[in-house]
Amino acid sequence: MQQLFHVHGGETFKNYEMYLKYLKNYPLDLQKILAKSKDWTKHLQEDLGSDWQVIAPVMPNPRNAKYVEWKIWLEKFFPYLHDGIVLTGKSLGGTFWTKYLSENKFPVKISQLHLVAAPFDNHNCVSPKGEDYDLIDFNHSGDLSLIEKQVSEIYLHHSQDDPVVTFDSLSKFQKALPSAKAFTYTDRGHFSIEQFPEILNLIKKQ
Repeated sequence: MQQLFHVHGGETFKNYEMYLKYLKNYPLDLQKILAKSKDWTKHLQEDLGSDWQVIAPVMPNPRNAKYVEWKIWLEKFFPYLHDGIVLTGKSLGGTFWTKYLSENKFPVKISQLHLVAAPFDNHNCVSPKGEDYDLIDFNHSGDLSLIEKQVSEIYLHHSQDDPVVTFDSLSKFQKALPSAKAFTYTDRGHFSIEQFPEILNLIKKQ
């Protein structure tokens, strides 16, 4: 059975006071919360079929994410992973994979890595309040050479109309990961979309 491990996005804050401010000012939409999610990431198991095992854990406290907590949680899954795994990460989840794989040796062989709307650094994040955004401990050194040594195929997915991650994040990833294959889109926003056939086709072909 083939495996896919998906890491979702999240929020980071410079301090606890900023996090509390975020919670107080968050525009709660009850109908959106009650509605069944149609995001492509929620239906990976259904879309890939019974030949796949999709692991998509809820990472610790995604609304105030800490890299060290996500790292500890990820490594709890290591005994259950096997060679040929596909890794996907959306938004902060993609940045998490970038930092982790550039600093650590993964325990099994990775066939594909998909970074979807991942910010490369602090300058690629758009704050809805116009405030400075900081990836805090999710920031990496910029040297991503270890990733290319561990992953057979690397794919970058960015959309020009993304309101959260600026499009120049793609060129930064391309410079740091020259072997990566880039897929650019004009109308996917931050990839909160119901269908994502391009990534599914790439995953199924491996």
